Amino acid sequence: MQAVLEETHTRTVRSCAWSPSGRLLATASFDATTAIWENVGGDFECVSTLEGHENEVKSVSWNASGSLLATCGRDKTVWIWEVMPGNEFECIQVLQGHTQDVKMVEWHPTMDILFSCSYDNAVKVWWSDDADGDWSCVQTLGESSNGHSSTVWSLAFNAKGDKLVTCSDDLTMKIWEADIIRMQSGDGYAPWNHLCTLSGYHDRTIFSVHWSREGIIASGAADDAVRLFVESKDGSMNGSSYQLLLKKEKAHDMDVNSVQWCPGVRFPFLEFNEDYYMRLHSHA
Repeated sequence: MQAVLEETHTRTVRSCAWSPSGRLLATASFDATTAIWENVGGDFECVSTLEGHENEVKSVSWNASGSLLATCGRDKTVWIWEVMPGNEFECIQVLQGHTQDVKMVEWHPTMDILFSCSYDNAVKVWWSDDADGDWSCVQTLGESSNGHSSTVWSLAFNAKGDKLVTCSDDLTMKIWEADIIRMQSGDGYAPWNHLCTLSGYHDRTIFSVHWSREGIIASGAADDAVRLFVESKDGSMNGSSYQLLLKKEKAHDMDVNSVQWCPGVRFPFLEFNEDYYMRLHSHA
């Protein structure tokens, strides 16, 4: 134990995220605030408190450059904050479009495109054509577009950033793909298209997914299990398909709320959950 960050939040801390530089840590809480922490002389100090959400803040995410921070909450909104000099944060826009509690926000790994998922069964994609312009919802990945039929809990990108995986209370994971080269070239927004659906693996809500550098998808669910998936290379099916690589029944004693790959090591990943243990798994 190196530090205990306390005396700032008054309720449950639901989400935390390091800035890309590792200098700042953002924590989102059910007390309706997001705290920004900095290591000052060996001690973590709360250098800024972001207020504005009406109630619980559920998730926080930094963009690739660390210049923007996104938060979301039970109030059905997504907030975008600009990082200013002196550890100041300015809300530059409040995004409204979801009709229910927003569970998670996540920036694209290389571009300033923001994704949010919600109790309304949808993933929304937020984009600004002009760096100084307004953000708007440019696409909704919903049931009518081969999306989920129940709460979307989590999403993650592959290393290249051209594929997206989402998971849901409907017991499925879905893979999406977009032409990011077109977007990176400045040729406008390219929509995300449904590639395939992974179903029949977990028998309770899938809470979390994460994609490794090597292309392995990890999933954690309320069935206390962890699964690993890889893209099928057998060429026996048209289009993309994914197969189960490894399964770990009873990986924990209770719900697996989050899975996370270690960014600098081949194959290991961290998972944490409601039985208050953290475990490191690996496979060869």
